[in-house]
Amino acid sequence: MTEIIDAHHHLWNYDPAQYAWIGAGMDVLRRDFSFADFQRVATSAGISGSVAVQARQTLDETFWLLETAAQHPGLLGVVGWIPLRHSTAPAHIAALRQYPRLKGIRHVVQDEPEDDFLLDQSFNQGISALADSGLAYDLLVRVSQLPATRIFVARHPSQTFVLDHLAKPDIRSGRVDQWRTEIYRLAESPNVSCKLSGLVTEATWDSWTYEDIAPLLDTALDAFGSDRLMAGSDWPVCLLASSYQRWWDVLQTWTSQLNASARDQILRGTATRVYRLDPAAQSIEPPAQTQQR
Repeated sequence: MTEIIDAHHHLWNYDPAQYAWIGAGMDVLRRDFSFADFQRVATSAGISGSVAVQARQTLDETFWLLETAAQHPGLLGVVGWIPLRHSTAPAHIAALRQYPRLKGIRHVVQDEPEDDFLLDQSFNQGISALADSGLAYDLLVRVSQLPATRIFVARHPSQTFVLDHLAKPDIRSGRVDQWRTEIYRLAESPNVSCKLSGLVTEATWDSWTYEDIAPLLDTALDAFGSDRLMAGSDWPVCLLASSYQRWWDVLQTWTSQLNASARDQILRGTATRVYRLDPAAQSIEPPAQTQQR
């Protein structure tokens, strides 16, 4: 059986002031989500290792995620946040290199009002500081930001990039032609890989089907190839539209059409290679029994 790495999930200690993006109709997310909570759903779904990704743009959260990873062998990597536009970025990168589970950096570009935010000079200087770190950079962008993203990644040909959530195509409306065109253009850059994650929340939450999702996955496979695709859940955000198990059922069904090598790349190999994960550490165990809360 192919081992599976969940290359994209979150953890948080909920605070309304810190998670203002959790708005109306998102009550399921208004609580703490610990690694023990993740272990419960991950072990049931057959997940062998995972990568936790920042959800707040604070150094405190980055250090908390790294401390959590140090306590749990199955949490193979962390994609954290640092102030890339600030002159202190190189110093933060140097300080964080002592944490072997730090595998990448992310900025929530999708929330920036400018479609060309990624072309900001100071931000590009911060990305250049990643060059010798071995860290990936996760691209969290909207479809309208993809043209600038293509220019941005071409400026940094030696940097490893990972596109999160397929750049969030508008599955709900079905208007995906621009998205498809831009995805093929971005995939021409060999230093960009892509996560199959975060799609169900771009569909109609209570009525999406496998048939809504599969064509987007097909496009990603055609554009990037299996060796540049990795699977992720976007848990707990996915709970707005899907259980954790249902999302992995979608990915298992879709990858079942592929040969064993391609399936292994998507479910495990690409994440292991791109994030430089330690395969020997892949071991998510069920959490110890705790009092029900």
